[in-house]
Amino acid sequence: MFGATLNHGDTAWILISTGLVLFMIPGLAFFYGGMVRSKNFLAMLMQNVFAMGLLAVIWAVVGYSLAFGRFGDGGWLGGFDHLGLAGVKADDALGLGIPVILFCAFQMTFAMITPALITGATADRLKFSAYAVFIGVWLVLVYAPVAHWVFGGGWIAKMGALDFAGGAVVHINAGAAALAMVILVGPRKGHGKEPMPPHALPWTLLGTGILWFGWFGFNAGSALAADGVAAQAVLNTILAPSAAMLGWLLLEKVKGKHVTTLGAASGAVAGMVAITPCAGFVGAMPSLLIGFAAGMLCYLALFLKERFRLDDALDVLAVHLVGGLFGSVALGLFADSAVNPLVTHNGLFISGGGVELLKDQVVASAAVFAFAFVATMAIGKVLDLTMGLRVDEEAEDIGLDQALHAETAYSYDSRI
Repeated sequence: MFGATLNHGDTAWILISTGLVLFMIPGLAFFYGGMVRSKNFLAMLMQNVFAMGLLAVIWAVVGYSLAFGRFGDGGWLGGFDHLGLAGVKADDALGLGIPVILFCAFQMTFAMITPALITGATADRLKFSAYAVFIGVWLVLVYAPVAHWVFGGGWIAKMGALDFAGGAVVHINAGAAALAMVILVGPRKGHGKEPMPPHALPWTLLGTGILWFGWFGFNAGSALAADGVAAQAVLNTILAPSAAMLGWLLLEKVKGKHVTTLGAASGAVAGMVAITPCAGFVGAMPSLLIGFAAGMLCYLALFLKERFRLDDALDVLAVHLVGGLFGSVALGLFADSAVNPLVTHNGLFISGGGVELLKDQVVASAAVFAFAFVATMAIGKVLDLTMGLRVDEEAEDIGLDQALHAETAYSYDSRI
């Protein structure tokens, strides 16, 4: 029996949302997997699926405690009081109307997918052993502190910055880490000299659909209730990606004379990223504007990696870093207390608004970016010096599927 303070409807919705966010991880695997060369397809799937196994365990042992210990203390890091989920029970100790163990499970899925986002930047060349160690250490030293700052009532939350579902915690955090890893790992062999087209865009489109479906749990679930705010988040999670797809394809048509399926998928995901911090804080029309602008901005960001010669294999920087930064700052323009009473300062473009929230959003975004980039650089450098980050040239030529996993995604043997 639930205690008197627990809400059955809210609990049911967060149970569903937890499953939806978990389902996003295989969606991400196929979204990325279709874009790599066929010889690296299984390696990309494996990196994402493995994150589900390793990071759930680490979250239960230490991650949740570091992120949500001393909930609401306004500090820099949670405590060690919930190691091994000690004291995390089926009651409403946090006053959210749902069991604490369910809140823990919901946040676990965020912790699992965030490091997985980084895999797209280092595709085709990262050692699996190095990847395994990296994401485990990164969850503890980078993700958990940032989650405490924002979601756990730490200093960013106390300052007044908002992040409905992870614009800073998930996307800026992972995007900054991806930038650091791209610099450390270096480009793929033949990058810029030989074509490296996606091997199976149908997988990428399937992954996009799964991601979009799961994103309803990601965004609307972050309301932590089955209420009007969740409903607004659902609507915005449809509108912003739709508008972003149009914005991306418009510039793609102007620039390249063709609209592509990859562009449609990338544009939609850019919109999902940008609306994530805003989903339960803005109205429908602002979500359209945020999505459309994000689609165009993230498309234009693709040219920055060429300008700086960064081999971000699957455009993590353009979609997640730029999209996350834009969405987090845009919240300072469009946040509306009429949508969500947790908005204490309306955005600059909303009636009665000012620059207070915009300043907080810029500070929070910059702080998360700087911390994640520097900390990831340090972690990656130590791993590179001790165990090495990337495979050798022979393994890169053969493909990671065979070299690291002794498997192939596709059989060309007529007997099979």
